[in-house]
Amino acid sequence: MIDLKTLREDPEAVRASQRARGEDEQLVDQLLSADERRRSAVSRADSLRAEQKQFGRQVGKAKGEEREALLAKGKEMAAEVKAAEAEQGEAEEAFAKLHRAIPNVVHPAAPEGGEDDYVVLKHVGEPKKFDFEPADHLDLLAKLGGVDMERGAKVSGSRFYFLTGVGALLQLSLLNLAVQQAVANGFQVMITPSLVRPEIMEGTGFLGAHSTEVYRLAEDDLFLVGTSEVPLAGYHADEILDLSKGTRRYAGWSSCYRREAGSYGKDTRGIIRVHQFDKVEMFSYCKPEDAEAEHGRLLAWEEQMLAKIDVPYRVIDTAAGDLGTSASRKFDCEAWFPSQQAYRELTSTSNCTTFQARRLGVRYRDENGKPQTAATLNGTLATTRWIVAIVENHQQADGSVVVPEALRPGLGGIEVLEPKQ
Repeated sequence: MIDLKTLREDPEAVRASQRARGEDEQLVDQLLSADERRRSAVSRADSLRAEQKQFGRQVGKAKGEEREALLAKGKEMAAEVKAAEAEQGEAEEAFAKLHRAIPNVVHPAAPEGGEDDYVVLKHVGEPKKFDFEPADHLDLLAKLGGVDMERGAKVSGSRFYFLTGVGALLQLSLLNLAVQQAVANGFQVMITPSLVRPEIMEGTGFLGAHSTEVYRLAEDDLFLVGTSEVPLAGYHADEILDLSKGTRRYAGWSSCYRREAGSYGKDTRGIIRVHQFDKVEMFSYCKPEDAEAEHGRLLAWEEQMLAKIDVPYRVIDTAAGDLGTSASRKFDCEAWFPSQQAYRELTSTSNCTTFQARRLGVRYRDENGKPQTAATLNGTLATTRWIVAIVENHQQADGSVVVPEALRPGLGGIEVLEPKQ
């Protein structure tokens, strides 16, 4: 949820954020009205309860006919208090609903617009010029014996797959490399639950505009996570963290599940856009004033990982309309995919400021010992999709693939993956 102090002191900033996202800015005024109604209802109920308490002392001292009269008046006061409390409950419910409906306030530097209005911040590396027609990742992996799409569909349906042989080893080597880097940079490694309760999924902002992307187990009232960001955000729900020694950092390894509703056939070939994949995700809890610097660090760690697989990529500043509910600002690293002659997302890092932590009740104590809302950030360190960039960028004319040096230990020292005869 957005900070009410910002709403009350600078509502125009929230309206501007809504406009930048392409969202309804009238919600801001509706929330302001609901906030005023709620505060008025709380004040009235508190005042009536105080009067009732004071009146109760008078009744206790009264006798005879005076007591009878006071008791009758006391019943009237009790009815007033009950009505005021009902009004307070209704006002608080209406306020909470509107408060949760407004996404995080967009960072002033984030570009306005939708999915295609990103700003390219930099390019790293040059796309390789092949002296042959480059194959796509699915053809390459199939020849290497690294994937089985047919049996994936037979067992689970479309957009499911088996990583086999070198495909499985590539993923394990990649994710283990990500874990090693995370540990070297002070992250605590976590293997997280794949199922979470509704309040955790909702608390991270994934049950609003993106609810159609989430798998739900209705009978158990649980949700399959699309990223370990969700369980890691819920890990410290309703807690007061000790941030006196600095930022808390976790690296979560998880399987991730996404329905990919509304993708309308986009990237259905191969393992680019699938219903299940594995990922190592960075997650940080910090003081709000440290969040922007932490965001830069997460991006730098993503680039450090990308350097280890030696692929060309660019960094983009994502436009406001493509941020998602919780993010105030988001940077993506997009690798070059030779088969598509295009850059495609491999990593994403978001500064969610205090938005998620406020919904989940994650706080810390300031220098005066007073509880304050923490900030949360997340960033991708490696996913199954990286295999696409690796095999396409390091392919050779005969269908073999040169293994990036950093990944070779996880493949038993193999330098080149050869097609199966």
